[in-house]
Amino acid sequence: MVAPATLRVVRCGGSSLHGARAVFSADSKYLLCASGDFVKMYSVATEETLRLMGGHADLVTGIQLNPRNHMQLYSSSLDGSIKLWDFMDGIPIKTFTVGSKLLALYALASSEDSVFVVIPKSGERDTFQLVSVKLTKAAGQDLEARELSVVLDGVDASPKHIAFGREGEYVASVKEVNLQVYFFKQKQLNRFSVSTTKTKSGNNHFTCIACHPTEDCIATGHADGKIRLWRNFCHKKEYTFSTLHWHHDTVMDLAFSMEGTSLLSGGVESVLVLWHNESDRQKDFLPRLGSAIEYISMSSDGALCCTLHTDNRITIINSNLRFCKSIQGLIKSTDVKTGLVVDPRTKALVLNGEPGHLQFYCLQSDQQLFSLDIVQRQYIHQAGLNQADLVKVAFSAQGKWLATVEEREEVSDPELQLKLWFYDEETQSFKLNTRINMPHEDHITDMCFRDMDELEDDSLILVTSGRDCVFKVWVVVEDTDPEVQQRVSWSCDFVGSYHNYQATNCCFSEDGSLLAVSFEETVTVWDSVTWDLKCTFCHPPGKIRNICFGRLTCSKYLIGATDYGFLCCWNLLSCALEWSAHLNVLVLQPDPLSEHIAAISWLSKESSFSLWYRIQHSINHILSELMTLSTKSLEERLTPSSKQLAVEESLPVTPFSLLLGKHRRQQSQEGTELRKLVVHNKHEQDSPAVKELLHTPAHVLPSASFLCPIFINSLLISKENKSAEEVADEVEMESEKTDDDSDEERDVTEMEQEDTSPVELLGEMTCKLSKAQEKELRKIRKMDYSWISAF
Repeated sequence: MVAPATLRVVRCGGSSLHGARAVFSADSKYLLCASGDFVKMYSVATEETLRLMGGHADLVTGIQLNPRNHMQLYSSSLDGSIKLWDFMDGIPIKTFTVGSKLLALYALASSEDSVFVVIPKSGERDTFQLVSVKLTKAAGQDLEARELSVVLDGVDASPKHIAFGREGEYVASVKEVNLQVYFFKQKQLNRFSVSTTKTKSGNNHFTCIACHPTEDCIATGHADGKIRLWRNFCHKKEYTFSTLHWHHDTVMDLAFSMEGTSLLSGGVESVLVLWHNESDRQKDFLPRLGSAIEYISMSSDGALCCTLHTDNRITIINSNLRFCKSIQGLIKSTDVKTGLVVDPRTKALVLNGEPGHLQFYCLQSDQQLFSLDIVQRQYIHQAGLNQADLVKVAFSAQGKWLATVEEREEVSDPELQLKLWFYDEETQSFKLNTRINMPHEDHITDMCFRDMDELEDDSLILVTSGRDCVFKVWVVVEDTDPEVQQRVSWSCDFVGSYHNYQATNCCFSEDGSLLAVSFEETVTVWDSVTWDLKCTFCHPPGKIRNICFGRLTCSKYLIGATDYGFLCCWNLLSCALEWSAHLNVLVLQPDPLSEHIAAISWLSKESSFSLWYRIQHSINHILSELMTLSTKSLEERLTPSSKQLAVEESLPVTPFSLLLGKHRRQQSQEGTELRKLVVHNKHEQDSPAVKELLHTPAHVLPSASFLCPIFINSLLISKENKSAEEVADEVEMESEKTDDDSDEERDVTEMEQEDTSPVELLGEMTCKLSKAQEKELRKIRKMDYSWISAF
């Protein structure tokens, strides 16, 4: 039983990549974006995650390059803090605590030592302000930034609703049908509005805003698909605007090119539109980007732009509207009907992705490996249209076979398809082997594989259970026809039932000799060779919700959970109830590598989760993000940034890699022994000077000649910690008189005359010091280094 204090729920990935506008580095080699409460840095060339910068306690809402140092990055969060990062090294330089939730962040080159943020207005609900935050230059990492000045009142919380004009001379904000522009030098505020009348294409509400980089021009996007270009807005009544219209629905975001010669727009059509010279007739398109465009970002040199999409994808595009790279995160479906499944071959998390697709998601890299089209039909985006969807997934033990179930809800009868996929080593992908139409007359409730020896097809069995009151056994059969392309296929071998009850769950024992199938309130156990019914278990009231066999030394037990809140354990040897507990378990997940079982239960109406029964690790549920249960601390889970770039598993096997691996194993063993010896000196070794030297970026450190004496002094052992023998030796050495140089020469001559081996001689030289060296050691010990503490 694991103590509850050692378990913690941690966010392991799957965070949204489109929560804030992405930022290119100054040289366009890296792309930085917010991902949950982390900031990620990707390589534009390889799409690899280079840095994962964590430190915020809540969602990151904005990131901006430091205008005065393009190697640094500002980030804001709902935890009320602004962090300044050295993103090349992945370490925080300073943390400024504002105190209010920060909903958006803007940094301008013209505003020295200050940034702009959007915060909630105190005392009023759903009202927000744009304020300027002065960042103090005081020493230290954790600083207070309480000096706020209000710039605009009544703004929208979305970062897309505020934009700063050329050289920071003015700021423009939109909300509903109102546009307000504030000029900093004149301290003048102009307000404009558009008509509130609804048209066939929608309403005129503002949805986004962008300012021209070199001219006094503001572009606004609207819910009816129109783009308005505002000019002469420094006058309240003499302003003008022109209209661009291509989008049939909401304009999601706008962005000007760095020179201002073109305008980019995106919306729900998944099409990026490039408007030339602000003309309605000159425009180019990049269609079929996959999903609605949430944000558009431009690089500082204008060579690249990126789009952030609602399906958690980042698309990098060249300036000539050519697709360049794509970074796909976890696609969050509205309903994860397949549940969470792990691919035994790639160790990837498998679940619903795009409609009709199965996504393979890597937890380590927090990226999608690939997507498998299961339904193989064009998905039509239309409300109220019933289309085929993926509902069940199962893998064989080694990942050689994949079984999927797709269904389409109909008014009369459901439309079902069971598909068996075989993994092709040549193409490194799954290929469809067998398609079975209507495997059951009603919905399929569960399915599982039995594969004691997957190399032998005779032992490979698939069992499906359905609401049609039967379970079916599917086996691999060999086709004797030489003209058939596929050598093997699947067919039904056995059909079982129990008193005309609905079959709800099924699972095999660890050795595959027994099959357990639940029929409403009863659990039946079958022989997997003869398909004889061996025994039945029942624990009324309540239908069986989940069943699973124990593993290893607990393989004689069968665990079941009922929808009336009981967890039962039956002994298969005595065919009796071993114990039961009152617990409303929703999910039972056995650990394939140990005896532990994870049980997820409802504790109260607030939908809180509890853990029960020998839990160590498992992946259980998706809320807004992917969560795991871990016994490791944050420091153990987060690898250093320098180690994240080296993926040792993907290195080719070479003599050098074998030698390096052996050397690292020796180092780890020696390090373990060394930690046991020096654990009592840990506090003595934790010197602030050493930490400052090793954790501060090199380009902001003082000169090496200044740091060297401080570093050397921090390594010296304090006099207070010396033993009595060392003190006595030092007194004896100080009391001795200085010897002549002839004594040193005599000592050297005696050493040369000794007939010893080189190894013995080396040992003597390393253990004994000459008298001249002892003199120097005494001088060093007498020197006073207390003046260094001032630094």
